[in-house]
Amino acid sequence: MRDTKMRMKLTPEFLNLGPMPRAALQLRDLRNIGKAMLKDFALLDIKSVEQLACCDADDLYARIQTLTNSRHDPCVWDTYAAAIHQAKTGDALAWWEFTKVRKERMAAGRFLRH
Repeated sequence: MRDTKMRMKLTPEFLNLGPMPRAALQLRDLRNIGKAMLKDFALLDIKSVEQLACCDADDLYARIQTLTNSRHDPCVWDTYAAAIHQAKTGDALAWWEFTKVRKERMAAGRFLRH
């Protein structure tokens, strides 16, 4: 029988083994990163958590749309913001924690338009 439950990433944090040393953390280990985001990072030429920590969500969101020549759902920005936050701070927040920030920026006319 096929397991239809959502699978948790078996990270050291999930197993209560404490946080992974930052140098050992891979992009695939980040909380909100799955196959689709890993493909985005490959297109964006982002190869490490350290490299991601130096990125800006606005820049990544604009670049991915240019590279793929297609509009991406704004929640992609939220996911980039969450991943960058985790890469910088180690704090693994859910991507939807960044939705409010994006929506406030959209309402104020300060969000990217692509």
